[in-house]
Amino acid sequence: MMNSLPLAGITVISLEQAVAAPYATRQLADLGARVIKIERPGVGDFARGYDDTVHGESSYFVWLNRSKESLTLDLKSAVGQQLLRELLTDADVFLQNLGPGATRRMGLGADDLKDSHPRLIVCDITGYGEGPWQSRKAYDLLVQAEAGLLSVSGTEQEVAKAGISVADIAAGSFAYSGILAALYSRATTGDAPAVTVSLFEALAEWMGSPMYYSQYGGTPSRRTGARHATIAPYGPFSVGDGGTVLLAIQNQPEWERFCTQVLDLPGLVDDPRFAKNPVRVLNREELEAIVTAAIEPLSADELEKKLEAAGIANARMNTMEQLWDHPVLSERERWRDVQTPGGQVRALLPPAVLRGVQARMDPVPALGEHTIAILRELGRDDAEIARLREVHVV
Repeated sequence: MMNSLPLAGITVISLEQAVAAPYATRQLADLGARVIKIERPGVGDFARGYDDTVHGESSYFVWLNRSKESLTLDLKSAVGQQLLRELLTDADVFLQNLGPGATRRMGLGADDLKDSHPRLIVCDITGYGEGPWQSRKAYDLLVQAEAGLLSVSGTEQEVAKAGISVADIAAGSFAYSGILAALYSRATTGDAPAVTVSLFEALAEWMGSPMYYSQYGGTPSRRTGARHATIAPYGPFSVGDGGTVLLAIQNQPEWERFCTQVLDLPGLVDDPRFAKNPVRVLNREELEAIVTAAIEPLSADELEKKLEAAGIANARMNTMEQLWDHPVLSERERWRDVQTPGGQVRALLPPAVLRGVQARMDPVPALGEHTIAILRELGRDDAEIARLREVHVV
């Protein structure tokens, strides 16, 4: 049975802000990596200021930054850059999602560090990658628009953004897996490949299904609200008690059971309007009217029981409060207590469970909380640390 965390002994230096890079490094920290988060003196990661809902801290920051160390450095100063270079000497990973070209201007790009730090894995998260749009700003909602996500989200009357920072999360996920692959490459071949991820290309990858559907099907995916664009019936249905149940038919046997065991309408099974999924999608409005009429006498609980008995996938449209108290999370003991600068909060364990490994769930750092300790590791005494504070380098 494993006891130590898989990434124990790995040191990550991160010039990170907002969501994408902090999401990648938090996952590395979950697995035991030491993550030193470099923040601007007095200000910090600007995500600290997004809101103050979690004991005075930002909900984004609390979610993304547990188990990290916060070091403040003014990287516009030569002394700050020198301290960063010293940190990189013994680091394994250097990750950044600053503005375009910021690390190259400091002489700290992947190419700059390749010869002097051959075992250092450099990961750059950008908006659009190198090329014609490399200087263009790329905030999450803008990338959702450019990658076509908005064109397939919402209703026929109005587009809608995803309710979470999906482009940032996609990029952070690919950065995390890319860094793990680079660490494996270094361990097995000695080569430490640089990793680059762009928000746009990460989200474009996630748009594969509607892209193929539109390109090869000849028609763009429709915006269908909470209904599936290419499968029917698949979406929310209201019942007699005012409740809403989301149900999904994935294959022909499920369709047959749905008609016979849930709707009590066996004649629908071979009805030419609905016999196969492509024609069900074409006749969606008519089909949904029939389904709604058939289930109207039922309560949400009664419909859920019938769907479960027939082996039909279903779900409730939960609120955030209902998710917080969800029985799956509580009964599987997925919550842990984590300390923040303002108080204790509950936090979910990482979704990837490694048997025999207890994920690291350490505190969320206050701004600059570890500055003195890290500077002492670099050989600075108290007098020099005081001077660095006086001139606002840290």
